[in-house]
Amino acid sequence: MSEKTGSSFLLSFADELWTPVLFTIPIDRQPRQRWKGGAEVGECHVPVLIVGAGPVGLVLSLFLSKLGIKCAVVEKSITFSQHPQAHFINNRSMELFRKLDGLAEDIQGLQPPIDQWRKFVYCTSLSGTILGSVDHMRPQDFEKLVSPTSVAHFSQYKLTRLLVKKLENVGFRVCGSDESGLSDDMVFEKKILMGHECTSIHPFPQGVKVGASFYNDGKVMEKKIHCEILVGADGARSNVRKLVGIEMKGERNLQKLISVHFLSRDLGQFLLHERPGMLFFIFNPDAIGSLLPMISVPFYPPQQCLQDFSPRVCQEIICNLVGCKLPDVQIVDIKPWVMHAEVAERFDACDGRVILAGDAAHRFPPAGGFGKDEHWYQDAHNLAWKIAALFNGIASTSILQTYEMERRPIALFNTELSIQNFRAAMSIPAALGLDPAVADTVHEAINSSIGSILPSAVQKRVMEGIFAIGRAQVSESLLNENSPLMSWRLAKVRSILNEGKSLQLQFPAEDLGFRYLEGAMDSSVSGRIKDEESTSGCRGESRDYVPSSEPGSRIPHMPVRLLNASDDKDILSTLDLVPADKLEFLLIIAPVKESYDLALSAFRVARDFGVVLKVCTMWPHGSFDEHQSGSGRALEPWDNYMDVEERWAIMVRPDDHIVWRATAKVGNNAVDEMKRVFSRILGRSIVSE
Repeated sequence: MSEKTGSSFLLSFADELWTPVLFTIPIDRQPRQRWKGGAEVGECHVPVLIVGAGPVGLVLSLFLSKLGIKCAVVEKSITFSQHPQAHFINNRSMELFRKLDGLAEDIQGLQPPIDQWRKFVYCTSLSGTILGSVDHMRPQDFEKLVSPTSVAHFSQYKLTRLLVKKLENVGFRVCGSDESGLSDDMVFEKKILMGHECTSIHPFPQGVKVGASFYNDGKVMEKKIHCEILVGADGARSNVRKLVGIEMKGERNLQKLISVHFLSRDLGQFLLHERPGMLFFIFNPDAIGSLLPMISVPFYPPQQCLQDFSPRVCQEIICNLVGCKLPDVQIVDIKPWVMHAEVAERFDACDGRVILAGDAAHRFPPAGGFGKDEHWYQDAHNLAWKIAALFNGIASTSILQTYEMERRPIALFNTELSIQNFRAAMSIPAALGLDPAVADTVHEAINSSIGSILPSAVQKRVMEGIFAIGRAQVSESLLNENSPLMSWRLAKVRSILNEGKSLQLQFPAEDLGFRYLEGAMDSSVSGRIKDEESTSGCRGESRDYVPSSEPGSRIPHMPVRLLNASDDKDILSTLDLVPADKLEFLLIIAPVKESYDLALSAFRVARDFGVVLKVCTMWPHGSFDEHQSGSGRALEPWDNYMDVEERWAIMVRPDDHIVWRATAKVGNNAVDEMKRVFSRILGRSIVSE
């Protein structure tokens, strides 16, 4: 293989216009299957099998496919969910979507205008008195200073449609149980098999044998599927997690709710023109609930059951929350759900061959926009490059262990933060005299030994009667400034909202500033990092993101431009220097001799490890004209590079996270240092000369 391969281009930082120049060492070979083989006659084979066709499973499929790893998806439902949930998409998730064939741009083009969803509104009804509101957007949220993209408002079911379309564009096919296309001995990658439920998992030395049951001509059938890696992305009630015996730990039953998905053009037009907002919290004598793209109301079993919430009853609840009759209400779906805050005790099983991702590994209160989508897609992004590194033969199997090492501490930290946000959400009804803790106490008393001796119908009437008395406090006739008590309560609500102590939507420090403290990165600084700051990378109470070049951090966003670019269309983000369709490491250096020597050593060591490395040399704006030869002569014969004047160097791995930063001690030991770094990241022995 010739050393002088690849391509090169020149970049400069916009604004302060730094200039990177780029070189890469490509590895000329197809991904090889480290665990290939083991499928028996009558079994299907795929290198990676993903259970669950929700957002995390689909995003993981896209990332793996872009990296050349063959995969397939099985989903127990026969259709994709149409329930409008998880509607807020944070900055980091949108950054990942920019890497998925224009997905971020599609979302931004289809989402509602910002003024229609920037506020949380607290009111007596959708057409009644507004008790207060919170605008969760600031001008800087859309100035793209800390990220090349902005947050978005886009329901999960709409996102699923886009993801399926993206997968179909790269050759995936959605199959029903009657057309699964699973003939014997067939490799069936790039299929999304609907109506297939994972019912058994049997690990063996070459991989995992999975039993998938499905209906065919009215009969339950089972297909055996062999894979090297099984990813359980099948949601909060994960079958994969149960089959491998992994327990969830944390707080259960924080709240029980009934969610009603409904359609009403009249209500949509009213909210669009008269009362725009993302989320409405509604308190009145007839009903308490919230409105997103759906209605959610408290639910207290066993005194209440799902059958109590018939379409007619739900229509009445909707009208009570809206404050008027809606003649065009169409109920689409009614379902109960329980809010938990739990993290799996382990994220993998069967010697790393079975891995959990998304809600299968952690489930949070959906308080504001925090938690769910960040973890779903970060799990997929973290996992995809490690699976690809293993299948390409450049990493040992131990790299999969770093997935749990990195993602689980983040999940634990953010679970606690989401609980705090949930408690903050409860502060508003508590200030109005509708403390949910009191309602829970009443419910527990009715379920206790004394209350339980009453007939169930009596229990229900007693409970609903007590709740009705409590809700009477927020009648419009009482909830006004004329009553000293109500005046105090309204002032308390305003104070909570003004001081930012209510439910929050954005957490920039955790969204963009979270850090991995150990895992597939340089370990020489991890102890110091742990002593200095938390897993999230934020300090104190501030939720603001502070860019960092410490190992474990996401590489900070800075605008860069092709050096010889003719216009601003060629302005990129530093995040764009890490491609989604290549398993490639990025080394950013300064245009000084010591940095070039380091880069040459890194190129040689990367070649020995079989790693694709790209070097980015950054030049301050305007200074490259004084050094028009750039980095080409200094880095010959390597021709994949970028050109910035600083005396530091950092290395970035394929998921945008910094894995190493140069220190003064590197000096003349650059080769040994690079060997140590690649060995540490990839879990391999140091390559001898």
